[in-house]
Amino acid sequence: MISQVRSQTARAGKSRLRTAICAYSFRKELESKAMSYDDLVKLAVDLDVDGLDLTVYWFPSTEDSFLLPLKRLAYKNAVEIYSISVRTDLCKPPGEARDKQAAELRKWVDVAAKLGAGHIRVFGGTVPKGSTEDEAANWVIEMLKPAAEYSSSKGVILGLENHGGVTAKAETIVRIVKSVDSPWVGINLDTGNFNRNAIPQIQQCLPYAVNTQFKTHIRDENGTSQPSDWNRLVQMFAAAGYRGYFALEYEAKEDAKVAVPRLTRELNKLAAQHSA
Repeated sequence: MISQVRSQTARAGKSRLRTAICAYSFRKELESKAMSYDDLVKLAVDLDVDGLDLTVYWFPSTEDSFLLPLKRLAYKNAVEIYSISVRTDLCKPPGEARDKQAAELRKWVDVAAKLGAGHIRVFGGTVPKGSTEDEAANWVIEMLKPAAEYSSSKGVILGLENHGGVTAKAETIVRIVKSVDSPWVGINLDTGNFNRNAIPQIQQCLPYAVNTQFKTHIRDENGTSQPSDWNRLVQMFAAAGYRGYFALEYEAKEDAKVAVPRLTRELNKLAAQHSA
């Protein structure tokens, strides 16, 4: 029998590449309230991107009074709030801490569904002291299976990010996703997060990618950070038949209000060039 994950990631035909802004790029402005989430919708229009990946850390509320006007504004501007990004720690053995994390994740699934977002970026978490990586990975699997059952009922995909900790290595994150074996769980592939030998690890994750966050830098086989070759990366995604978003997640030192427009123009050009 072909697993559900394999069947969902067996991409055939042409790629379809779209660009987005990740709210985390403007973390300083959102935290200080110099920018609002409404401003991100307007910026998406100005920069001619299709979507927003909304990091939720600075949401003023999860009540309808905040979520529904934001959803309406995005719709009226033809901008898709396709993803939200949340903090989770799924390296939890059975018990109260796990139950709390599970409830928190269900809350964010509900928020995503209300916004019309089809995807949530989640973290695997840190391997607890005294535990092995395999043990922690199994806890993540145990948490993601019921989480996927719930998210599927709301039409929301969970994207497990390569974010250090238990998901520091491609082979582990792929094993987790394959073991969960749900069409509602994939990989939120962050091009800048592998701490060494990034290109082969990105390649290993590509068949399972349900969202992508593009960074300006990448680490080579020695773990040295260097400017990312976006043209090469976009070609890799296109060759793999990826259909989805490239969300610019800017973390460098230059002012985001200056850098993000410039980088978005570059990413837009590459996505259009290599998309079917």
